[in-house]
Amino acid sequence: MSDLLAYLIAGLLLIQGGLRAKSAVRGHRRDRSLWGAFVAFAAAWLSRTTAGFAVLDSLGLPDLAYFVKHVLSIIGICVILRYVTAVYRTAGPDGERSRAVRLSALVHRVATRASVVTVLVMAVIFFFLLGKPDTSTPYFIERYRGEAALAVYMGLFYLYAGVAAVVCAVQWGGAVKEAPFRSLRNGLRMMSTAMVITTVYSVLRIAFLLVVTLSRVSDGTEQTQEMVTDTLLYLCFLLWGLGAIAPATHAARERYHALRSLVDLSPLWRQLALRFPDAVRHRPSTLFTRITAKAARLDAARDLLFSPDPSLPARLDRFAMDIRDVVFLLRRHAPYDLAERALERAEDDLRPNHATAV
Repeated sequence: MSDLLAYLIAGLLLIQGGLRAKSAVRGHRRDRSLWGAFVAFAAAWLSRTTAGFAVLDSLGLPDLAYFVKHVLSIIGICVILRYVTAVYRTAGPDGERSRAVRLSALVHRVATRASVVTVLVMAVIFFFLLGKPDTSTPYFIERYRGEAALAVYMGLFYLYAGVAAVVCAVQWGGAVKEAPFRSLRNGLRMMSTAMVITTVYSVLRIAFLLVVTLSRVSDGTEQTQEMVTDTLLYLCFLLWGLGAIAPATHAARERYHALRSLVDLSPLWRQLALRFPDAVRHRPSTLFTRITAKAARLDAARDLLFSPDPSLPARLDRFAMDIRDVVFLLRRHAPYDLAERALERAEDDLRPNHATAV
């Protein structure tokens, strides 16, 4: 069950990373930061699965999977703080937002330096100071319980995660009221709630870490603590993953409506664009039509699905403007009441076949 949830969460994060890969490659800082967080956390979740543990353990270093998971998590947290900074840096100039900008920027600068120091200290402790693990338990804290080095190692990790979660919860929670549409508001609420859960998770883990370092606890207490904190961790990432993807439903709905409108407009646009190719912004495709006239539908599909426009709504706007421009051009050659005048003439002069010709 633990592996199933880990794969589910990793898959959810990787899907979102894939959806944002194009924007990340194009260099948008916000999308690039969020993409990095998704990838880092997905890799961390995969490293905690049975298969991930087996692959890393085969390298010959005991419990290497735990260390890799912790390092990837710190990288993901640091990149999330960079994302928050990038979001608030583009905010308005009012005083309240300026404080938010300064706070998020300060936290990001401190967190970036702290992440490097934290990873270095954790690496020294993991490779040189931790003793031989107790392989009878799958839980990292129980494998090294009683060691002072463990308290420093995990204490740094949970303190870093807890502080970052508090900052993200405050920033995302405060942005809910100013979100322009409902799906974004719902997503921010879910992400903020996930960060609150992460804060509670970090506090519980630090408390348990102190207890097992200073005293001996029963196996039942260990199992209960691990079950409760693991449940919080699963809930946190599910909420955060779903909250991050919630605003995408708004964009998906816009693309769906744009595609439907494009399908309706495409035949008219193509007829006008073929008649007046110099009046449209991008000439209609004739690649397949040049081979055979029966392949005109392939060219129409190419115009509809593939174009230099950055998005479907932008393509819809281009089609509408092209149609408007060609209609304006046609009015220079034919008056707007041509149809009515033709019908009147056909009624006045009813020679054989003349009405049809008119």
